[in-house]
Amino acid sequence: MKLFQQLLLAPAALGLLAPVAASAADLNLTGVNDYASQEQVTSITQFSDVKPTDWAYQALSNLVDRYGCVAGYPNGTFKGGQAMTRFEAAALLNACLDRVTETTDELKRLMKEFQKELAVLRGRVDGLEARVGELEANQFSTTTKLKGYAAFVFGANTFGGNLRTTPNVAAYSGATVGDKYATYASQTAGALSFPYDLRLDLDTSFTGKDLLRTRLRSGNFNGSAWFGNAPVGLLGMETAFESGAGNNVVEINRLFYQFPIGSGFTATFGPRVRQDDMLAMWPSAYPADTVLDIFTYAGAPGTYSLNLGAGGGLWWKAGGFSLSANYVSANGDSSNPSEGGIGTSGSNQTGTVQLAYGGANYGLAAAYTYTSNGGIGPTGGLYGGNGTPLAVAGFGGSTNSVGLSAYFSPLSASWFPSISAGWGLNTYVGGSTTAGATPYTTATSGYADTINLGGDSSQSWYLGLQWGDFLLKGNTIGFAFGQPTFVTSSGFNDGNYAWEGWYKMQVTDNISVTPAIYYLSAPLGALQKDSGQSFNSFGGLIKTTFRF
Repeated sequence: MKLFQQLLLAPAALGLLAPVAASAADLNLTGVNDYASQEQVTSITQFSDVKPTDWAYQALSNLVDRYGCVAGYPNGTFKGGQAMTRFEAAALLNACLDRVTETTDELKRLMKEFQKELAVLRGRVDGLEARVGELEANQFSTTTKLKGYAAFVFGANTFGGNLRTTPNVAAYSGATVGDKYATYASQTAGALSFPYDLRLDLDTSFTGKDLLRTRLRSGNFNGSAWFGNAPVGLLGMETAFESGAGNNVVEINRLFYQFPIGSGFTATFGPRVRQDDMLAMWPSAYPADTVLDIFTYAGAPGTYSLNLGAGGGLWWKAGGFSLSANYVSANGDSSNPSEGGIGTSGSNQTGTVQLAYGGANYGLAAAYTYTSNGGIGPTGGLYGGNGTPLAVAGFGGSTNSVGLSAYFSPLSASWFPSISAGWGLNTYVGGSTTAGATPYTTATSGYADTINLGGDSSQSWYLGLQWGDFLLKGNTIGFAFGQPTFVTSSGFNDGNYAWEGWYKMQVTDNISVTPAIYYLSAPLGALQKDSGQSFNSFGGLIKTTFRF
């Protein structure tokens, strides 16, 4: 008899063996004889007085169907409400034990017949137990999982237009800004380069529902064409990374804790948390693999600036609706109010509210972000990889930004693509930049030494498409087109168009190779167009991504 069966029957057996003084009335031998002499029933429906609504109906049904060890009375009743004598209990227990013994004998025969196969399985189980024991003894942590990402980028850019490209920049001290940028571009961003980005995520959970994330990150993109700084910041890539301490230095890129509050709320806080870490929904499905950074902000880099620093947020979700609110101070580790802190003039802070609705394969969001710049840029966090030089000029003041973004993805790969689109509007409040603060404020084509953008605005938009299982299962092709952030007032002709195309080849479950090409029509915006000159950029790269 199996151990669990013995355990189940032991209490009843012990009860039968307990010494109890019984009277003649208690024994009712005639009733016991009637009960024990009946054939075992084969279906619970044979009992006329047992109904599905009875509290023990399921238990009785299991005994009848599984063991067939339940008998009734001659009149076809079970009399479930009648008290049971110890002799009746013994008769029932004896019948069930007989059936259990029969089952055990059958199992013994089967075990003998499959003795060799069972021995092989037992050996495998023993081996697995040994391996599990070894893993448990040497595991990194019982609460933490490690996830890794590494990207190798190989490629270059070319530049065209009618700007002069004489190597001696100093000789053009009196030339237009466009001339200087073209010279700088040809000197610093035309060669083949091969940088990398490495991320290690340590995800810890103490309750199964919370998350403590620690991200270690390193890279060597500074000096490459894709770092998002002068001369052509719009060539910046999302994967381009360099620590504040320089190339090839590991830094803590994320450190935050996230946990549920009740059934509908989630709270997040930490000294190194990014704006999008605290949003209930990201309103874009593009891209499956990142190329130019300007297409990774849901069309509204001012609203979704991805500000990184000290902060906290709360979101609420019910059905498809969600509401998110968060705050981030890029300089929250400083105690000097003029240079940083929380809620100070030097915080470089953003406050964001997002209302969204989404399902399994679609989403729509409207968001508002207030930015107190502290000298960073007109949209607080808009670095050179997000807009034209005028749109990202450092000037102080504050910015009100709104964004509308949406996406739709087919539930399965088909000819119909995944579609993502977004639009952003930024309004500058106060602030200015003076000549000498940045290279592009000294243009001789009609700009004043001081550019006052107070009350002006800028816009951005994009459309991203991607098709899954293109040519081969697991591969994805994508294309995006739009205008990075550009100043739309003050009479500047600042518009610039950008597009990219890529094909992600999934070599294995963990390795992908993505060739890509991209084009910028006028990356210097008004600084080249208002001076009557042309300048464009075309480039290509191959990105190899490892996930582990």
